[in-house]
Amino acid sequence: MPRMSNLSRRTLISGTLGSLALFATCSAAEAQRASTGFERWVAGFKPRALARGVSSETYDRVMNGLKPDTTVYAQNSAQPEFTEKLWQYVNRRCSDHRVITGKKRATEYEKLLARIESDYGVDRYLMLGLWGMESSFGDVVDNPKYMRPIIPALAALAWGEPRRRKYWEAELLNALVIIQRGWAQPAQMIGSWAGAMGHTQWMPEVWLNMGIDYNKDGKITPFQPEDALGGTAAYIAKRGSYRPNEIWGCEVKLSESFNRQLADKRTKRSYAKWKDLGVTRADGAAFARPGDEVRLWIPERGGPAFLIGQNYFAFRAYNPSDSYTLALLHLGDLIRGMPDFQQQFPGGERRLTLAELQEIQRRLTAMGFDTGTTDGRVGPDTMKAVRKFQEKVGITPADGYPGLKVLAGIRKG
Repeated sequence: MPRMSNLSRRTLISGTLGSLALFATCSAAEAQRASTGFERWVAGFKPRALARGVSSETYDRVMNGLKPDTTVYAQNSAQPEFTEKLWQYVNRRCSDHRVITGKKRATEYEKLLARIESDYGVDRYLMLGLWGMESSFGDVVDNPKYMRPIIPALAALAWGEPRRRKYWEAELLNALVIIQRGWAQPAQMIGSWAGAMGHTQWMPEVWLNMGIDYNKDGKITPFQPEDALGGTAAYIAKRGSYRPNEIWGCEVKLSESFNRQLADKRTKRSYAKWKDLGVTRADGAAFARPGDEVRLWIPERGGPAFLIGQNYFAFRAYNPSDSYTLALLHLGDLIRGMPDFQQQFPGGERRLTLAELQEIQRRLTAMGFDTGTTDGRVGPDTMKAVRKFQEKVGITPADGYPGLKVLAGIRKG
C-alpha cells in the first residue's frame, strides 16, 4: 500500500477539524486574473486526464460547463478562528455526545467491527474513536454546512491556487479516475473544501490507493461504513504497523523520586522496566503485558503522563498530530467504558455532560446568542455564540470554549 503523504492527511481532516492554513493566500480575484481563463484551462487540462485513462466522454461530461467553486480560496488561506489548549481539544472531541453515539455504533456495527478485528487485528474501539474524530460517526458526511461537491472545489484549486497547483491537479485527476471507474458520480462526491470525503475522510488519492471493496459490492467508496472502516483499518495495520492484542498505552503515575528527564518520548523500555523505575498505571491496575516496550510521554508539564506503544504510533500514521492521536485513542477508550484521565492538564477542567452542554446551548440561544443547535454537539456556531457571550460578560480568555466558567456565568445571568 502506498504511503500517504502528510499533506494528504492534513488536508483530509480539514472539513471536520477546522482549517489548517497549509498554504499561501490566493484570493478569488487573483485566480480570475490568472493568465488562462477557466474554460481554456479545462480544455488544456484534458490531455492529462486522457493520459490517466479517463475517457474523452467522461471528461467532457464532468468538466465542460463546470463552474469552479472559488469560495475555496478563502478556506485555503484562512487562519484557524479558534485556538484550543490541549485539554480543550481533547474534551471537545471526546464529548458526551460522541461517547454516547460511539456506544450505539459499537452495537449497531458489532459484526463489521468484529470482522475488522479478525481481518486486520485493529481494536474495534480505537476504530470507533477514529470514526468519531473524522466524521462524528458519519453525521457530517453529506452535511452541506460542512461539506460541498469536491469536483468544483478541486478544479478551482487546480486552476487558480499557484503554490500547490501540482498537488491539486493530481487530486483532480485522481477524482476523475474514480468517476471513470464507476465508483461514484460527480454529484455523489461530497467532501471538505480540500476534497476529503466519507466516513473516514479520504482524499481522492487515498480512495484510489488505500480503498478496498470490503462489502464486496463491486466498487470502493468511503461513503459506506464498511469500505471506509475496512480500508482505514487495513492502512493502519500495514502502514502503521499495528500490533494486534497490544494496547496503545495508558495513563500512568510517577513516583515522587522518579526522574522526569526520562520522559523523553523516545526511549523504549518494557512496562516491567518502567515499573521498576517508579511508573505505575494511573488506575492502579497491573500492566497486563509487562514485556511490551513503550515510551514515556508527558504532553504538558504538570499534566497527565502516558506510556505509549507501537499502536499509538500506528494511529498517528493516519494523521501526524499528537493532539489528534491522543484525543482519538481516549475517545475509543471512553466508548469502551474506561474512565477519564485521572490527572487534569494544567488549567484544565472536566468534560461537561451532555445535559450541561445542552443547557448552555438552550440558555445562550434564549439570550440572543444563537448556537445553531441544542443537541449537545459543539460546532462552530456554538463556539461563536460562546465567544460572544464571553466578550459581553468579560470572561477571559474569550476562546469560545463552552466550559464550566461559561456554564456558571450563564446561570448567573
